[in-house]
Amino acid sequence: MQLLDELFRSPDIEAVFSDSSFVQAMLDFEAALARAEARAGIVPSPAAEVISSNCRAALLDLSALTHSAAVSGNLAIPFVKQLNAIVAKVSPEAARFVHWGATSQDVLDTALILQLRRALELSLSSLDSMAAGLASLTESHRRTFLPARTWMQHALPTTFGFIAAGWLDALLRHQRRLAALQQSALVLQFGGAAGTLAALGARGAEVARFLAEELHLSMPDLPWHSHRDRLAEVATTYGLLAGSLVKIARDLSLHMQTELQEIHESSAPGRGSSSTMPHKRNPVVCTAILGAVLRVPGLVGTMLACMDHPEQRALGSWHAEWETLPEIIRLTAGALHHFAALIPDLIVDAKKMRENLEFTRGLTYSEAVSMVLSEKLGRQPAHERIAAACRRAQTENRHLREILAADPELSALLPPADLDLLFDPASYLGSADPFIDRVLATYRARHTQKFSAQG
Repeated sequence: MQLLDELFRSPDIEAVFSDSSFVQAMLDFEAALARAEARAGIVPSPAAEVISSNCRAALLDLSALTHSAAVSGNLAIPFVKQLNAIVAKVSPEAARFVHWGATSQDVLDTALILQLRRALELSLSSLDSMAAGLASLTESHRRTFLPARTWMQHALPTTFGFIAAGWLDALLRHQRRLAALQQSALVLQFGGAAGTLAALGARGAEVARFLAEELHLSMPDLPWHSHRDRLAEVATTYGLLAGSLVKIARDLSLHMQTELQEIHESSAPGRGSSSTMPHKRNPVVCTAILGAVLRVPGLVGTMLACMDHPEQRALGSWHAEWETLPEIIRLTAGALHHFAALIPDLIVDAKKMRENLEFTRGLTYSEAVSMVLSEKLGRQPAHERIAAACRRAQTENRHLREILAADPELSALLPPADLDLLFDPASYLGSADPFIDRVLATYRARHTQKFSAQG
């Protein structure tokens, strides 16, 4: 089913995990293997050239691969058979050396690693785009006041810039995690039938080193057929990223509620409309993001369960990975794709945010008043006096400042000038600005570092 691909997927990542792309990654392994074995003196150079030149996905029958995989138990067996036949048409001698010394898991695992390399590059690029949008929101809304909400209730004054900085801070951590995967996870898989490369005799380690060089992959200390922690790390890292994307999309959609209307997705013909209610403006992009990444935790659990690879090669556990890990990445990448487009066009209603801050008629400033009064009365007595004033304000539908000003004892302790300051949201932001500065400094440092590396 492809009807929902645009709703939940990223076009770039979909291309990485297409059937033809996976087959081409398998072919890239076989071509590199032939070249590596030629360098080691195992395969004649002319034969390696013939094999390498015929490793093109367009030459294979993907439909036949699909049907044969159900009989063979994996794609590699019918794949190698087809490649043998293609090479044999050009050189029967060269066909003798196709897949020499390798096993099915070598080609399938390494093909996945080659796909992961490209997926990580694209994911980091999407994260960069989303981070740039959040950095802009953070900077431009440092003084856009709104109520912080805890337990779904108004808490203290905050700024939308500070909220966006929190989102950005999380993304910066995910950038570091994905970048770390490029070092830890992108390693060659090449061990032969039981991990020892016995078919290549004493030259197995040399061929493996040449193969890693040909594919520009790191060389592990030994093959990892039944040790799946690297792939599980990829899954859990994307799972963590998906969790942060859920949090951001959920926050945004809550700000978009009719009762709040603090944020809107950009308008476009037909976007957010209802099939029956003409007035609706649904947060469809946030909906698509949530619909994608809410599926990821269960898939991550599957990948963790798949670490159960008994002995030297597994049945079932290995097979369960094939669709699961790509799906984790595809869904997370789909959310990133939508976010990268959503954030720059997000409509922030600063006026409505400020109105909502005043919705409780000053109650969001109660802690600020209580802290100042504590210096005069002590913490507990001050807390009790302000709590009583808050209850009276709620009962009488009056502003808290008015209640405090009408109390002779409190007004003596808190003159009008002090009350004016206490009921100004800008005066009770604590360390919000230095926190924002630190996040933006980290963002700019990473951006500069990446630009310098590319230069």
